[in-house]
Formats: sequence, C-alpha cells, structure tokens
Amino acid sequence: MTVVDCTGFAGQLTALAARLPDIPRRDLHGFLERAGELAAELPTGLGTLLDEFNASGNRDGFLGLRGLPVDAEDGLPPTPTSTPAPLDRPLLRMEAMLAIVGRRLGLHTGYKELRAGTVFHDVYPSPNAHHLSSETSETLLEFHTEMAYHVLQPNYVLLACSRADHERRAATLVASIRKALPLVSEEYQNRLWDRPLPCRVDVAFRGGVADPGAIAGVKPLYGDVTDPFLGYDRELLAPADPEDVEAVGVLSKALDEVTEPVRLVPGDLLILDNFRTTHARTPFTPRWDGADRWLHRVYIRTPRGGQLPGGERAGDVVTFTPRS
Repeated sequence: MTVVDCTGFAGQLTALAARLPDIPRRDLHGFLERAGELAAELPTGLGTLLDEFNASGNRDGFLGLRGLPVDAEDGLPPTPTSTPAPLDRPLLRMEAMLAIVGRRLGLHTGYKELRAGTVFHDVYPSPNAHHLSSETSETLLEFHTEMAYHVLQPNYVLLACSRADHERRAATLVASIRKALPLVSEEYQNRLWDRPLPCRVDVAFRGGVADPGAIAGVKPLYGDVTDPFLGYDRELLAPADPEDVEAVGVLSKALDEVTEPVRLVPGDLLILDNFRTTHARTPFTPRWDGADRWLHRVYIRTPRGGQLPGGERAGDVVTFTPRS
C-alpha cells in the first residue's frame, strides 16, 4: 500500500518524539544521533514497512504516512515568512517525525549552497518567488528529480505537513520510472540510456552567476538496465541534439501519463524515492494570513548509488559538485 494510516501508532510515536531534545537546531548532530537511536524503536509494523521501502522501493516511487502526531492548529506558530528557521525554535511534531523516520532510512544531509546549508527546511509560499523555487504558489512547480545534477543527490526527499493550503488544492505530483518505462519504446530507451545530457542547475547552485548555462550532465536513464534510475528535470534538462530532444519528449509524455497526485494534510509525511521519480506541485492561492500551507522538508542520503562515500554523520553539510 502506498499511503499507510498510522493513527494506530500515534501514542507510541508521540512518546518517541517526547524523548528528542526540545531545541533541535541547538546541537543538530546530537539531535539526529538521538533520532537514530529512537528510529530503532519504531513500532514493528511501521519500522518493517520503512525497511522494505528502503530496500526495494515500490512501483509508485513513494510512500505516504498518514495520521502521524502533529501540533494542533491553535498550538502552531504562524507559517514562516523567512528562512532559515530561528536556532532557538522549539521542536515541532512533524519535524520530530522527519527526524525519526528519516534516520530509519539513512542520513539527513544539508547542502551548503541551499537554504544556508540548513538541514530542516520550512516550505511555505512567498510573494514573487523564483519559478524554480519551492516557495512558488500560484504557478505550477514543474517536474524535477531533486538535484539530479548534483553528484551527492539525495536518495529521498521527505515532506511533512503541519498546515495544508486553505482550499486544500495543492497537490504533490509524482511520476515513477517503474510505471513510465513500459510506455517508452526500446529505441528511445536506448537513446537515453547512460547518456549524459546538458543540464542547467537551480539558482542556489549557480555561484551568483545569473545563468551559467548547462554546467552539468544528467543521464535520464542509468543504473540497472532492468530497473533503471531516473534523472529528469523539465525546466533544467537542456538536450541540444534533435534526437535527444525527441527522446526526452517521449520520456516526458510517459511520465505525464503515469502521474499520481498526493494532497498532503496535517499529519502526513511523504517519502519520495528521488532516484526513481520526478515530482511537481500544482498551484494554490495563499492568503498571507499566517495560516498558509506549511511543509517541512529534509533530504536523506543512503549508500545506494554511491551517495555515501564514507565517514558521514546525519546532519553533515555537503558542497556542490555537478554531475558530468
């Protein structure tokens, strides 16, 4: 099952969260080390589910956990309007869930150039946000494999919801290569297989240059030929050869055809397999009233795909090296 009701675990999860340090950012490495210890104590049914997803994934490319402990609306602070979060902000329940669930999967990672190298990100609407930013709201955030252009690309993107948008219109769209690949002919698969295509990078990784061009090389299909990884970004992938353009277009159409929407509500945690999916977000309308949509995001690396060369700790911050 892709979305799992966790309300039956709520009492146990609340008790685990209460054993975490109250101020996570005061000593983040220590906080995540403690989260790793508690992750081993997750209820058996939930822990096994996470272990199985970590080992082999699933056809949809994501796992949703619903009904996790979440702060009551009247106990939440206003939705943030700036980043990063204050160092002294007390732990929120959905951050606790991201910590414990994330540590069951792997190691939380910060990216030096992104959000000042912070590990826990607040995701909220912001006026006049760049169209490639997660802070957009009233335009579609296009399909992208998170940091597909980064040598240390995260294996998982975790999104947890403290507040939904007012109309509950916003949907995270997920498209899985395991579902899309049968829709791509062998000819086009062969064209895209293990072939680095020119790719631009997100604004945070451009080194202050307005547009440095396609400084990375991203392989749309790679890994195990029978169960490939996906590297895809609708805005940034920039093939120049007409045959590459055509092949990427076929892949893009296949991904559209298998897209599944996930609407996050408070208490939801979404785990995206970032090596086998691409994701997007549909538009919504903020009210700028302190109660707009508020998600929390972390990136998790595991040994899969060579993303942990050795000696890492949860909470480490890495620097940008483009794929080539």
